[in-house]
Amino acid sequence: MIAKLKGIIDNIGEDCCIIDVNGVGYLVNMSSRSLARLKQGEYASLLIETVIKEDSITLFGFQNPWEKEWFNTLTKIQGVGGKVCLSILSALSPAQLSQAVAAQDKSSFLRASGVGPKLAARLVTELKDKIVTIPVEYMGNSDIDISTQQDTQKEVTTKKTTKKVPLEDTENETYNNTEDVTSALTNLGYQKIDAYRVATEICLNNPKADLGTLIRLALKEFNQLEK
Repeated sequence: MIAKLKGIIDNIGEDCCIIDVNGVGYLVNMSSRSLARLKQGEYASLLIETVIKEDSITLFGFQNPWEKEWFNTLTKIQGVGGKVCLSILSALSPAQLSQAVAAQDKSSFLRASGVGPKLAARLVTELKDKIVTIPVEYMGNSDIDISTQQDTQKEVTTKKTTKKVPLEDTENETYNNTEDVTSALTNLGYQKIDAYRVATEICLNNPKADLGTLIRLALKEFNQLEK
């Protein structure tokens, strides 16, 4: 089972590329968003999902784990194959997908080629409890590329001092906070789709708050919504 490929991009097509790994060319199907980041003749590292059928072995490639996770989530929906998944991922970034599902926005899915009104309605319905959590700092960023950001640093400013914290640390913290707040809310009986939406907003607006404060703010938000 192939899970990752590293090599030189030999050719780029409309919906696929050929990556040369030590002289062996692998045909990898990808979304147009991911293909747009590749350059022929340059080195690339791709996450791979291998789909094996009776008459074929197909490789699907991704440049970040959230796109791959959404691909795997989408393919679990009956009638949604790999090509349709790539079409959706070409039209919507992972963050936009999470937002569309959280908002139950059928129109966003209609932007994808091959997705009609009936399928769009079924997607938002069946995906509402399967939202892929995207780190808060990436919400609204349609082009996530971990390969170019993992070695950079992000400045975190406080009232008294300014210090630099590795980006990886801030990614983990915001990701875990969103996950933890969502989990806490669902354990208290709130629907996951609503819990995720509120948790994302609270964590985005309060990046320096501790977990207890974030949960209290989320509960306060729900109380206001219920009034």
